[in-house]
Amino acid sequence: MGNTYGDWLKARRLAAGLTQEQLAQAAVMTRTHIAHIEAGRRVPSEEDARRLDKVMNTGDVLSSFLPRRDVAVADYFEAARQLEQQATEIHEFALTFVPGILQTEAYARAVFDMEYPAHGDEGRDRYVVTRRERAEILDNPATPSMWALLDESVLRRMVGGPEVMAEQLLHMVELTERKRIRMHVLPFEAGYHPILASMLALMWFEDQPPAAYTEGASIGKVHDSPSIVQRLQSRYHLALGDALPTKESVALLRATAKDYRHHD
Repeated sequence: MGNTYGDWLKARRLAAGLTQEQLAQAAVMTRTHIAHIEAGRRVPSEEDARRLDKVMNTGDVLSSFLPRRDVAVADYFEAARQLEQQATEIHEFALTFVPGILQTEAYARAVFDMEYPAHGDEGRDRYVVTRRERAEILDNPATPSMWALLDESVLRRMVGGPEVMAEQLLHMVELTERKRIRMHVLPFEAGYHPILASMLALMWFEDQPPAAYTEGASIGKVHDSPSIVQRLQSRYHLALGDALPTKESVALLRATAKDYRHHD
């Protein structure tokens, strides 16, 4: 987004003699969130903007001129999407298909093409663009650090055809080999694991408690209860202990991509 909004907020904050921490406390936000808004890296929610207007005594300026982004995600995922953009560390478990922020454009397009009722070309393209924008967090060379744990079915289930699958698997190999992500595959031979109940994302932050997100068929939920988050973290670590090491996981991705390239 353009940074006029963030620059204006910063100017008003400085004119009021407030530090980012002081403004964050008064507006019931985090200092990091304020810093991201001022730098143009994040758009505040409508509720955040209302609280900032109240604290800064700016009427409804910050609410009225809130930058709009054409974000296309399922309603139940929006809260998780916002947390994903703030996280300093993400651990993903994928049960049936590649996690969104690791998807290539072709793979994402194939996923949305299978939706019914169909989105239509324009609707599908909006979803694909949003998914690719989510992946931009990996453009930063270090933050967030990311671990991807994939059930072997993710590799074996063909999405979009053999060439799309080969490209997708090699994309994850490339991310792993340049140490942008940590990759592990949970093989079929590991048998049943409690983690197989749903997709899972664990997230850690600079200045707030960790959270978790689980998703099933057309439903998703953010968990912030410490006991639930800890239970889900334990479930993830248990599965990780039975997963293939990174080197073997990368070798399996390469071999599977090769098989797709030679698919009849």
